[in-house]
Amino acid sequence: MADAKIRLYVEHPLGEGQTVPLDRDQAHYLFGVMRRGAGDAVLLFNGRDGEWLATVQDASKRGGVLRADNQTGPQRNPPDLWVLFAPIKKARTDFIVEKAAEMGAARILPVQTDFTNSERIRQDRLQAHAIEAAEQCGGTYVPEVADLQKLDRLLQDWPEDRKLMFCDEALAGATQALGAADSGAWAILIGPEGGFSDAERTRLNALPFAHPVSLGPRILRADTAVVAAMTVWQMAVGDWT
Repeated sequence: MADAKIRLYVEHPLGEGQTVPLDRDQAHYLFGVMRRGAGDAVLLFNGRDGEWLATVQDASKRGGVLRADNQTGPQRNPPDLWVLFAPIKKARTDFIVEKAAEMGAARILPVQTDFTNSERIRQDRLQAHAIEAAEQCGGTYVPEVADLQKLDRLLQDWPEDRKLMFCDEALAGATQALGAADSGAWAILIGPEGGFSDAERTRLNALPFAHPVSLGPRILRADTAVVAAMTVWQMAVGDWT
């Protein structure tokens, strides 16, 4: 049996002796691209049952069957953190989703702001990037990537118990940090390349659950800001401490 160096996300339940059918894309990757075959080992996770060592029982480029043998790691869920961001150029939006998944987002929500450049996204493609990120970084959880929605509509229906870390580029150079904050349900909001409009900033600053923060002395690009903001939050409130 080959060493299990390949990790696959599957949607089927995982348990000892459980058989797991592969779809065509997974089979092509595992057997056509990675040249695995019957008897080889693969690591599986489904976002619920931890990580499992599995054996290839049937190999075909159009399908295949794996058998889960034993659990190799427990289920590890991220903190209750949403990441809201305004989509930017394709490659940089992909980067945001990948890094948010790697760094511990529980849910990723693209939002349409007043100055957002992109009016549509490919939600299925971004979800695939989140899955790939979890496969590659050893995660056992895949965050949902929501479809694009307007920021003002999202704020209208905002859960009362979820706090919002509002990363305001207008505060660059200020000393307004997150500080000592309570754990629980949180979200991080990163604006578009053009920043937030005056109307958006006024509304956000008036929200009782919003916590405006600065990400340092310089205005960061949107994709950099996501990484910086998640680092700040994870160190102050999340599971990095």
